[in-house]
Amino acid sequence: MRRLLDSSYDAAVRDNLIPLTVTRIAANMCYRFAPPFIAIIAGEAQGFDVSITRVGLVISISELAGFLAPLLGNFVDRVSRRISLAVGLLGSFIGIMMMAAAPNLVVLCVGLTLLNLLKSCFDLGMAAWISDRVPYDRRGRVVGITETSWALSLLLGVSALGVITAATSWRVACVVGGICVAGCAVWLDRRIHAAGDVVVSPHHVAPEVGRMTGRDWLVPLSMFGLMGGSQCLFVTFGAWLTDDFSFGANGIAAVGFALGAGELLSSISSARLTDRIGKERSVALGAGIMVPSALVLAGFDSVLPLGLLALAIFIIGFEYGVVSMLPIATNLVASAPGKGFGLVIGAGTFGRGVLTFIATALYEGSGITGAALASIACAVLSAGAILVFSRGTRS
Repeated sequence: MRRLLDSSYDAAVRDNLIPLTVTRIAANMCYRFAPPFIAIIAGEAQGFDVSITRVGLVISISELAGFLAPLLGNFVDRVSRRISLAVGLLGSFIGIMMMAAAPNLVVLCVGLTLLNLLKSCFDLGMAAWISDRVPYDRRGRVVGITETSWALSLLLGVSALGVITAATSWRVACVVGGICVAGCAVWLDRRIHAAGDVVVSPHHVAPEVGRMTGRDWLVPLSMFGLMGGSQCLFVTFGAWLTDDFSFGANGIAAVGFALGAGELLSSISSARLTDRIGKERSVALGAGIMVPSALVLAGFDSVLPLGLLALAIFIIGFEYGVVSMLPIATNLVASAPGKGFGLVIGAGTFGRGVLTFIATALYEGSGITGAALASIACAVLSAGAILVFSRGTRS
């Protein structure tokens, strides 16, 4: 890590970036597990013997909890970073364990909602911890490194849970995910405690908290489109592979591994390039890549190699765009990084919630083509919003 961040960066950042990233891999692994295996969770053999749309509705409801992310942002700004990280990880652990034990869709929904909401608390706490220690003009590199956790959670975590699902069941996979979160939480808490906290008072909010202008609201709108567009395909590609090509859990896990490799490439690229070419332009570039790749998938969904290639490029574009968006979010509200980040993440998870239901309904009606077309509309919205925001702003 010291080779990636030179001595000009805060020592606490260089010492704790790996524990933060590894812990976020575990949390993201649990968060990202359900959508690719939606057909297995819904199915008669291992799941609840219901339609994909009904499980899609459960995922949608859980994502709509993102509405509360701005409130979590206020909470993060008022308590110590260590507390916000601990609360987020404890809630994530309880949520994934509830999923594992769920006797019906209601309990599954409660557990998944708790996981999604409190995982956001951890994300907000981590973003605020970084913003305390890294200047905005250099933040893209640090965020890009930590965001490899999103890619690695799919590349390694979800793939591993898929193999466990194939060998046992998705419930056992949830338990394994929960154990990983618990172990990482204890490790990270000790490291963060040793590093100390730069916040003056754990119950103090800086008096010069800025206000958002009308133009600033375009950033949450752009994140809504970006995350909603990605969810359209992420929540349906597993069902597409199962229904059209008879993929099982191992096959879906293998595809997830390949997609995770693409995401990792995007995260590394963002760490190197976002600060250099501009954060807003990078977001627009990522959304722009999503459009033609989704169009190819919609037109050639019956050709597996071409469809998988298009899906991989789509995910690469999304990951590059969303990683580039995060530094903008932490700087959206002056003196309150948690509030701005929470608002943007809330808009994004709301987009996921809305588009999960729409995409699964479109999938059952017209297959992956309908979901891909919906993702194109969302990507266009995201690119347009961030480009309008960027007028007069360069970072």
